Amino acid sequence: MTRDRRLGRGLEALLSQPMQESGDQASEHHDTGGHDSTGGDQGLVWVNVYEIDRNPFQPRQYFNDEEIRTLGESITEHGMLQPVIVRRHHDRFQLVSGERRWRAATVAGWEKVPAQIWDADDRRMSELAIIENVQRKDLGPLEKATSFQRYLEQYQCTQEELAARVNVDRSTIANLIRLLDLPEPVQDAIREGTISQGHARALLPLGDHREQVAFVRRIQEEQLSVRATEQLVQEAVAAADGEAPLGVVGHEPASRTPRARNEHLASLAQEFRTSLGTKVDIRQGTKGRGKIVIHFTSHEEFDRLRADLTGRGNQNRTQAG
Repeated sequence: MTRDRRLGRGLEALLSQPMQESGDQASEHHDTGGHDSTGGDQGLVWVNVYEIDRNPFQPRQYFNDEEIRTLGESITEHGMLQPVIVRRHHDRFQLVSGERRWRAATVAGWEKVPAQIWDADDRRMSELAIIENVQRKDLGPLEKATSFQRYLEQYQCTQEELAARVNVDRSTIANLIRLLDLPEPVQDAIREGTISQGHARALLPLGDHREQVAFVRRIQEEQLSVRATEQLVQEAVAAADGEAPLGVVGHEPASRTPRARNEHLASLAQEFRTSLGTKVDIRQGTKGRGKIVIHFTSHEEFDRLRADLTGRGNQNRTQAG
């Protein structure tokens, strides 16, 4: 091989003992194969790309081929600016992080990649995969939700515990997981980008899958905004219950309720509905007193709401509120 295989300057600056190989000398080193590798005091080694397997806990299921090709060209020109992280697994390696770089290096024709070997058990591998991907804008919300759900089920922990371990807001975990309750046609629309995560969350209070799918078609055909979708869903829920869409009743007649306060309470009711995925009424009377009424339609929904509101999380199938 005549192509130069090297670490980029960014990584060399990071390591206290930069790699000295370059040009044909580096190429000869990369073509040797096998696990025996050399690296600096920082634990940097060169690992055969064909002896590396994917992270089994990787939430990302789709990789854009064009982006990988472009990254491969950049690696060919500038080197790999950051090593992949792997762990030993039997007689091979498993990726902890850096799958895009590993794929791009393979496309670029590299036979070895710079790597750091970490000692990580399955649980830590899962957490690191979540941490690496959860803030990425190009990772779909359903992929993130699935990774959270799988972790909660496998390790029987609460959403609060997971949030603390991966340094993510608990509300982020809850809101994403609830997307998994939507029917497959709605989830397909999220994956395809024809509706946003905000649109999808707005549909949750409907409950009925057929109605949710019908709303998706309307969102797509009429190019509805998230706010418009929330308003239509609120009206649909209220109409189904034979009530005014405001969701605010009390000792004070609605006609006498100041418009600004009326709209504010309606907005709060919608916020609760979107968060909990069920109908919620805010009832306010005089002197600032009132109540929040949370509706449920089945034992299963009651158990879900109870688990979330009491902070118990999920034992079998975590659903967020």
